[in-house]
Amino acid sequence: MATTRKGTACQSPAIKGAKRCRMHGGKGSGAPEGNRNAWKHGGRSADTMAAARYMRELARLL
Repeated sequence: MATTRKGTACQSPAIKGAKRCRMHGGKGSGAPEGNRNAWKHGGRSADTMAAARYMRELARLL
């Protein structure tokens, strides 16, 4: 059971689908759909790195 700083039981109601309150281990929101948090852009993106490899290959052949 979750307790407050005083040592008494937490009075916050349980959230739907979980047996605990939102502040003490309730169901989390988690990462967003598609996980755009890990999306890379700019100089280290997959497209930019592929273009750089292509240009290096062309320069090597010339």
